[in-house]
Amino acid sequence: MKSFVRRVPAGDNRERAICGDCGFIAYENPKVIVGSVVVSDGRVLMCRRAIEPRRGFWTLPAGYMELGETLEEGAAREALEEAEAAIEIEGILGVFSIARIGQVQVIFLARFGGDGPPVFGPGEESLEVRLFTPNEIPRDEIAFPSVHWALDAWIAANGGSLGRPASNPADDVRGMHRMQPEG
Repeated sequence: MKSFVRRVPAGDNRERAICGDCGFIAYENPKVIVGSVVVSDGRVLMCRRAIEPRRGFWTLPAGYMELGETLEEGAAREALEEAEAAIEIEGILGVFSIARIGQVQVIFLARFGGDGPPVFGPGEESLEVRLFTPNEIPRDEIAFPSVHWALDAWIAANGGSLGRPASNPADDVRGMHRMQPEG
């Protein structure tokens, strides 16, 4: 069995896990989360989580991107898995960096696919799935800060052009971790 040690490789400036036998460097990189703000008639689709972390709290349909899929495919898959909703992606709503937990979250604006009323229901990871107007969103029961950020970006867009994707709010440091200058 290989044994890894943590040290700074030659030519690098960060400590890495390195195989003591062969020198292989095991790079640890952020995970990509994909999700969507799915809107129908001014209401947003939200899921009450059936899993940890934050079981029982409300979130957007989102999760880890899988190898072999595009960002858009991942967001559509997550909506189908968590909310049994077939969606159509309209554009990027926001990109949020959560360095403290090694995540980059790409959140899309989307609508329900197909004709007729929206079709959705709780998937395996959801206790309940509902549409909320902006005033009905259970703000005190939201699972993660980035859900607040994405909802705020959607509300700020007010049905207009998406423009530049939203990013971490400058005054909310929960997702930020600035590197300290060397020296």
